[in-house]
Amino acid sequence: MFGKSLFGMVAGVLTVVGALNWGLIGVGVFLNRDLNVVRMVTGTVPAAEAVVYILVGLGAVWVLIESIRR
Repeated sequence: MFGKSLFGMVAGVLTVVGALNWGLIGVGVFLNRDLNVVRMVTGTVPAAEAVVYILVGLGAVWVLIESIRR
């Protein structure tokens, strides 16, 4: 699905996690709740939250590049 390499699989998992998180954030807007799972997991460490978002973004770029190659 996202490639046979370990890096491709990790990138795919990060992309799915990021997409699910964005979906939950959107649902949270309608429920007037903060459903940001990344923030829930990283707690009060903004730098850790930023690192997770950067990794998700890099994973998405990897998945995009791999899908264009095919």
